[in-house]
Amino acid sequence: MIRNAQMKDYGSLTVLMGYLGYPATSEQMHARLERIVEKEDHYTLVAELDGRVVGMIGFHTGYLYTQDEMYARVIALVVDSSIRNKGIGGELLKEAETLAKSLGATGMGLNSGNRTEREDAHQFYERMGYTAKSTGFVKSLHS
Repeated sequence: MIRNAQMKDYGSLTVLMGYLGYPATSEQMHARLERIVEKEDHYTLVAELDGRVVGMIGFHTGYLYTQDEMYARVIALVVDSSIRNKGIGGELLKEAETLAKSLGATGMGLNSGNRTEREDAHQFYERMGYTAKSTGFVKSLHS
């Protein structure tokens, strides 16, 4: 079952972020989720299996300077490592695409790291109809 995330899911999201390679404490995830659910243009869906949260996708919508239509961008997508390759990630992505389209988005994008351990993810995105188009750059703005 796929549903909207709730604040009570922060513990499960803490574990899932670790699987994604971004470990956090429960307190950090609780605070992050509080900020995210306040944003009208941010959406978080979770997948439940036997009453347990086993996957999540988060995305936001917005506008670009280079096109007239609304876009959606996946911020995070992860499935519990013990049950991957069972279609849960695909269902989460399809549900997010459907929701984004219903909100008026005409396209969806995402970034995925260029690390060796992300190769399976890249193949998954290609199977789901995504095309590699750009290279991302980041810079910390901390002093």
